[in-house]
Amino acid sequence: MTRSITILGGSGFVGRSIANRLIAAGYNLRIPTRDPEQVHPDIRILPETEILQADIHDPQTLKDLIAGSRCAINLVGILNEKGRDGSGFRHVHVELPRKLLAACRAQGVRRILHMSALNADPINGPSHYLRTKGEGEALLHEQTEIQVTTFRPSVIFGPGDGFFARFAGLLAIAPGIFPLPCAQARFAPVHVVDVAEAFARAIDDRVTFGRRYDLCGPREYTLAELVRYTARCRGLSRAVMPLPDLISRIQAAILDFVPGKPFSTDNYLSAQVDSVCKCSGLNALGIRPSPVEAIVPRYLRT
Repeated sequence: MTRSITILGGSGFVGRSIANRLIAAGYNLRIPTRDPEQVHPDIRILPETEILQADIHDPQTLKDLIAGSRCAINLVGILNEKGRDGSGFRHVHVELPRKLLAACRAQGVRRILHMSALNADPINGPSHYLRTKGEGEALLHEQTEIQVTTFRPSVIFGPGDGFFARFAGLLAIAPGIFPLPCAQARFAPVHVVDVAEAFARAIDDRVTFGRRYDLCGPREYTLAELVRYTARCRGLSRAVMPLPDLISRIQAAILDFVPGKPFSTDNYLSAQVDSVCKCSGLNALGIRPSPVEAIVPRYLRT
């Protein structure tokens, strides 16, 4: 059987860890990207890895990319869209999985590993992000021709993440007081290496076929606790000030119109549901989750 795996989103933060884990396991990889020149050096130096400039949203290009693959991995997702109507989320979270499914059928690829999110729900998700993530999951799992496994992580941490590292940067420029919206939202941060291990173990494990795994770390925290911990790791004296719910909502509505959307109404709505696991799939996969305290100080203090 071929050892080739195509990873959509393989050049991103999570993709880099998964790519390294799969290369160590003896696979060879195909990683499409919009701009090969911008690919992280950790990816460019990997052996047995083909980096291709490609538009993964083009159906024919996608078919060509996965030809001969043992498995297709989809890690592509966005936290915010340019507009506010959900069409940007739908383009990435629903239409791309639909195109990937069609490409796999056309090329005879019978295995997909898919990255979703905790609380993804096509009907009851409170935000465009969570509803479209849920729709993408549903369309992949409602068919049986191709074996699909979905992973639904809480916030993912590790060197280069968009959570602890992002808050560290914001705290560094805060003038002593750090106003924090949705401060009581709860998370169970999961280490990117543990997520990569879950993907690697699932590829050929028939027990995982058709399953959806929630992935969480060993402990739950409020957002305020995580931000205060980030400040301590960086040696910053900052007073984290939780904002009332109404102010959080107003702040989100204002920042909807700021380039880059550092915080949006959709983010606010997603945060209304705690990102924690009733039962973490890491345990089912035989993976011992890494605690925040064992990993985060290593990269925040450097």
